[in-house]
Formats: sequence, C-alpha cells, structure tokens
Amino acid sequence: MNNRFKEAEFATWVGIVANTLLTILKGVFGYISGSRALVADAAHSASDVAGSVAVLAGLRTARKPPDDDHPYGHGKAENIATIIVAILLVVVGVEIATSSASVFLGEIPEAPGTIALAVIVFSIVVKEILFHYKKRIAKKIDSSALMAEAWHHRSDALSSVAAFLGVGGAILGERLELTFLLYADPIAGLVVSLIVIKIGFSLAKEAGSIMMEQVLEADKTNPFIETVMATPGVKRVDELLARTHGHYIVIDIKVSVDPYITVEEGHRISKNVKRRLLERHEDINNVLVHINPYNEE
Repeated sequence: MNNRFKEAEFATWVGIVANTLLTILKGVFGYISGSRALVADAAHSASDVAGSVAVLAGLRTARKPPDDDHPYGHGKAENIATIIVAILLVVVGVEIATSSASVFLGEIPEAPGTIALAVIVFSIVVKEILFHYKKRIAKKIDSSALMAEAWHHRSDALSSVAAFLGVGGAILGERLELTFLLYADPIAGLVVSLIVIKIGFSLAKEAGSIMMEQVLEADKTNPFIETVMATPGVKRVDELLARTHGHYIVIDIKVSVDPYITVEEGHRISKNVKRRLLERHEDINNVLVHINPYNEE
C-alpha cells in the first residue's frame, strides 16, 4: 500500500514541476507573440498545477488508515480530489471561451508571432509523455485521482493541438492577406474551451457516482459471488452489494447457511467468507457478512 502511494505521489510531483515550467513558458511567449490561444493554453496548464496539488493532498489523506470516525478508511479523498480537478477544468474552459469570444466583438486581430508555434509543439510533446506516463501508473495502482490527472494532461495536449492550428492559420492568413484566417487563433481558443469543459464534466460524473455510493454492476461482482459460493457451509448468496471506496472496494453480503447449525459454526462460516474474499481479490478492502437461515424459498 505504501509503495502505491509513493508511486502516485512521485508521478504527481513530476506533473507539478512539468506544468509549472509549461505555464511560465506558454504565458511569457503567449504574451510576447500576442497569441490568445497560447495564453489560454497557459491558463489550462496552470489549472493542471492546481489540480495536481489537489490530487497530492487527496492521496496523502487517502493513505491514512481507518479510524473511529472513518472505519472504512479515507479512500474517497482521491475522488474528492478528482472532483476538484474536474471543477477547475470547467472553470478554466468557461474563462477561455469568454476570452476568445470577446475577440469577435472588437477590431480585426493581428496574427501571433511564429515563436508561438515552437512553444506549442514543445508543449504537445511534453503533455503526451505525461499523459502516457500517468495513465500507466494510474492503471497499475488503480488510482482514479491519478487517472483524472492523466486525462487532464491529454486535454492539455489536445488544446495545444487546437492552439497550433489556430496560431498557424492566423499566421498563414496574415501572409496570404486572408482576413478571415486571422480569426483562427480565437476560434482555436473556443475549441480548446469545449475540450476542457467536456473532459471536466466527464471526470466529475465518474467521481460523483463513486461519492454517491453507486454499487458495481453484476458482471463485476460475479467473481465475488463465485468465491463466496465455494466457501464450505454457504448454501446461497442472498445479496451482495459492492461499492468503490476510492481505490478499493467495500462489500456488504448476506449468505444463507444451514438453519440448524450453532451460532459458533455460523460465525466461523462468515469469517471464512470474509477471509476468502480478502485473500482472492486484492481490490477488496473490507467485507461485512450477514448470516441468514437457509430455506428453499
């Protein structure tokens, strides 16, 4: 478990350092070149930094062991961090859209400097590397917060692609004296905003389902039922409710046993059910077993 959090924290720190450098780079050269798309992209990278800090805080809280007030542990802290990242994405997306749309109400914009293109290409390469790196780690340690971070990087890379097309189109429009292409830069800003907002809502929806204690679908719980039914003494699984609690699963289960055995024997069966589930499924963290008397109905 400690190794899991160490890997997650290291990956998060890598993102914080990289995004801080990219934010400065995009912001400075976006201002110098006069590119609205690049400045908007800088704001996106800045939201990445804020999101990474939120994820880091969530990971450190999630690693705390269960206590009297949190008997199921602190795993949902990662989902809270995911929601924070999602909110930041939506807010930044709306700001980018507002800024870009305002250009159409003013004078004809000027084309950005060519240095903006070089910065955007560099950003795309870095963000794609970060996306694949964090996605791999997130799958390895099963972290929703880190996976949200990974997709945040991908959204930044996609927004940079849109910025590249916008800046390139505006520069081309200036050279060919095509006025309509000068609006490619702010249009790219609008495209970036839609990408950012969509990803933000998607992440919020997924994390929200976990926070609302949504149970896992039947196809995901069938292996758990098979494990329980293989336990000596279990006649039937009456009900199994499995829910995600951060990066792990908590199960409430009702099983039927012979109604004529002793309480001690029933207790032993329930302990075996719990032990088998914990031993054979690494993603399960806690199991509450309720014993029912078996009947044919």
